[in-house]
Amino acid sequence: MNPTAVKRYAKRGGAALVGRSIKGCHNEDSNAKIEQVIAWFKKDKGNNKVYTFHNEKENKDVYMIALRNDEGELIGYYEKHEYRTRESMAMYDLRNGEN
Repeated sequence: MNPTAVKRYAKRGGAALVGRSIKGCHNEDSNAKIEQVIAWFKKDKGNNKVYTFHNEKENKDVYMIALRNDEGELIGYYEKHEYRTRESMAMYDLRNGEN
């Protein structure tokens, strides 16, 4: 977790969440979606960004972004939060290289 995430999730444990499984912070449906996106990231080096959520209250879109090493191997992902007008891309659209 970066410093902003530690602050944002302070009520849920903040820095104490570092090193713990992300699956413990999500429900069964969310964990299934995370696994689906990770499999899609692994399928092709061009699969790197998925729109996952719009938060009406904060007017922000949330994306999962692949993290890759120098060889293009998937080594993780992060959530990107963009505060702006709602995304027009379909959520969880896993078509190859089209988003």
